[in-house]
Amino acid sequence: MRIPAARLPHWLKTIASEVYLYWRFTRYDISATVIPGMLFMLAAWHSAQPDWHALPGLVVWGMIYFWLYCTTFCLSNQLAGEAEDRLNKPDRPLPSGLVSRRGTWIRWFGTMILFTLVGWWLGVVEWTLLWQVTLTLHNLGGFARHYWLKNLAMMLGVIAQLAAAWQMVRPLTPEAYTWLIFAALTAFANISIQDLRDIDGDRLNNRRTLPIVFGTNFTRGFVAVAFVLSALLTHFALFVPFGLNVGALLLDLVLAGLCLVIAGRVLLFRTTAADHVSYMLYTYWYCFVLAAAIVVL
Repeated sequence: MRIPAARLPHWLKTIASEVYLYWRFTRYDISATVIPGMLFMLAAWHSAQPDWHALPGLVVWGMIYFWLYCTTFCLSNQLAGEAEDRLNKPDRPLPSGLVSRRGTWIRWFGTMILFTLVGWWLGVVEWTLLWQVTLTLHNLGGFARHYWLKNLAMMLGVIAQLAAAWQMVRPLTPEAYTWLIFAALTAFANISIQDLRDIDGDRLNNRRTLPIVFGTNFTRGFVAVAFVLSALLTHFALFVPFGLNVGALLLDLVLAGLCLVIAGRVLLFRTTAADHVSYMLYTYWYCFVLAAAIVVL
């Protein structure tokens, strides 16, 4: 039987309200933050002698760590971009009035402190600090206003994310660095797909993103070529050196096909809604790349 909200204990209603609020802040970024980090953490666990007794604890701590990785970014990003969100994403917590700016600042400082402590406890504090510095410069220090600084910040974010994911399980290996560097380099180019859907908001905030500086036609061509090259790099850098068994070959084909679909969509479908779908497909491709590491490594 469903219990009316009015009859719930006050502390339980408070917790439920906070969970819902954080979900509203982070729901569009989970596929680019929490899921990839967890997948690469599982790849690190699987690549050694898998310890099934340690797995539940790793999963719990990994979820906590990458939730904080996601939340610290989203809170500061939405504090900096509230005006833009009123135009492009009015359902977000700040423009919708679900929370005040003061309340968001308090939550951001609290999660930043907690993130540092968890990173220290898990032995990955250097990668935690790298991400904290990067997200602060990106969201509050102006890096998001310039296309190459924005892309550099996302590249550093991938490095911090994946290095922490692996290192919380075992020391970084040459194989881990191969996948980590590949993901970071492709993110530097491919993340420009995000700017195609946010042009109006970026103009409102005087940002100099790739489509604003070089035009949408150039950006679409650049992103399409970047995804075609990503398909080739995935094959030759990630799969061939480690051997192509049946499972790896199937994953290789899926990833190549997804890259080609994204490249085609960017060139053919030119609406904001279509660009959002293309960006989400990119985040799914990123997750599949890291899922492949579980099979290959």
